[in-house]
Amino acid sequence: MMKMTTRKDETGLDSVAPETLRDASHFRRIVEDKNDLEAADSQLRDVVAAARAAGDSWTVIGAALGTSKQAAFSVSPRTHRNPGDVRVSVGRPHTPAT
Repeated sequence: MMKMTTRKDETGLDSVAPETLRDASHFRRIVEDKNDLEAADSQLRDVVAAARAAGDSWTVIGAALGTSKQAAFSVSPRTHRNPGDVRVSVGRPHTPAT
C-alpha cells in the first residue's frame, strides 16, 4: 500500500470559507504565468552570460534584445572581469517585499 504525504498549505487559501469560493482559473493562470516568467528570465540570463563568455559585446546583446547596451547589461547575471582577470559575481539586487 502506498503511503500518501501531505504538505502544509502556505497560500492561506485553506482558511477561505467555501461559500465565498469562485472559479480559480484566473488564480491558476496567474501562478502558471508567473512561473513561466521566472523560467524565461532565468533562461535569458543564462543565454546572455553565454553570449558574453563567447565574446559578444553589450552593444550586440542589446541589439538582440531590442534595447540599449546599458539595458542589456541589467539582464546579465552580473558576472564581470575585474582588472586582474578574476571573475567577480555581484549577484542580483535584493528587493524587499512590501
